[in-house]
Amino acid sequence: MGWLVLGLRPAGARRGVTQKRYGSRGPEVGMSFARADGEGPTETEVHALMNVLIGVDPHKRSLAVAAVDEAKGELLERASFPQSRTGLRSLERWAKRFPERRWAVENAGGLGRHLAGRLAAASESVVDVPPKLSARVRVLSTGNARKNDGLDALATALAASRNEQLAPVDPEVGSEVLRLLSERREDLVAERTRALNRLHALLRDLVPGGVARMLSAERAARILRGIRPKGGASARLRRRLASEVLRDVRTLDRKIADLERRIEAEVEASGTTLTEIFGIGPILAARIIGTVGDVTRFPTKAHFASYCGTAPLEASSGEVVRHRLSLVGNRKLNYALHMIAICQARSDARGGAYYRKKIDEGKSRKEALRCLKRRVSDAVFRSLMADSLVPSSSAA
Repeated sequence: MGWLVLGLRPAGARRGVTQKRYGSRGPEVGMSFARADGEGPTETEVHALMNVLIGVDPHKRSLAVAAVDEAKGELLERASFPQSRTGLRSLERWAKRFPERRWAVENAGGLGRHLAGRLAAASESVVDVPPKLSARVRVLSTGNARKNDGLDALATALAASRNEQLAPVDPEVGSEVLRLLSERREDLVAERTRALNRLHALLRDLVPGGVARMLSAERAARILRGIRPKGGASARLRRRLASEVLRDVRTLDRKIADLERRIEAEVEASGTTLTEIFGIGPILAARIIGTVGDVTRFPTKAHFASYCGTAPLEASSGEVVRHRLSLVGNRKLNYALHMIAICQARSDARGGAYYRKKIDEGKSRKEALRCLKRRVSDAVFRSLMADSLVPSSSAA
């Protein structure tokens, strides 16, 4: 496989990625073709018996693909297609030469989302390959800094060939609805925060010393009602702009409230047991379910903790055994678990008792909170695994 990743060719191979006929080399062991002309099997006939993995490196304007024989890890063919309707149809026709195929799309949640969803809707088997994983495969395989779209597509295929824990792409799965609603809420909340910051800046010039502490739409309205600009046109304009920003905040408040009701209804329809864990409400439950997707891809709770970034990283050497804080993993999921752990440390009887126990053992507050967060991660994993065994009412 090394010659493929390095871009070399095996001894005796003709120039080019693929060979149309296998000629004197003959078919591989186990193949049986009867041809009247006495020639060897064609490329199409050989590909029909192969399990092929197609790696895709998506870009805004193009798609680089690499077909790999899963049994041997050998590159069969590379190609590039434009990222357009015509290009996608050409890609689908090109892939039909590999009847037994599955797809590995790099960053299927980003630039590869459209292609991955299109393939999944056509009943193709598609997995999502994180960009960091394919980059590590490329760098470690070549041992140098060479990089191009073809190598990226090949690295994506190789990264998925022996990895059974990659997330499958299914645009119609129930968790996808919760992910979309959760991301929409995050966008609205971020926009509301930006609007409140703009309102703070305007009130700073209208009120001596500005407005301290948190600012809500009701509080801002009360403050604006008491402001009578005594300056020139600029002061009156600031007052008018502050009123406009206040209307934006109220509009966003209504949208967020409506969206939270939709999320609550979807979480309830899913029948998840996550909300039974102290500190998890519908909003955090939607974020967790939407981010994790298919939890059965994690063999154990330790694998899930590593994905969440709640498992410490071993940094031992010789007789020194030590661990350090993990800064990797899914940060959105890690943030959700962090909020749950803080809530339990403050209010929950069992979580708070465990947190104080770790402090009594000599750990710092941060270290105790990390221990509690790992316990929360294990509880979330058990709940998701239990949910995966019961079909949701929304799916029914």
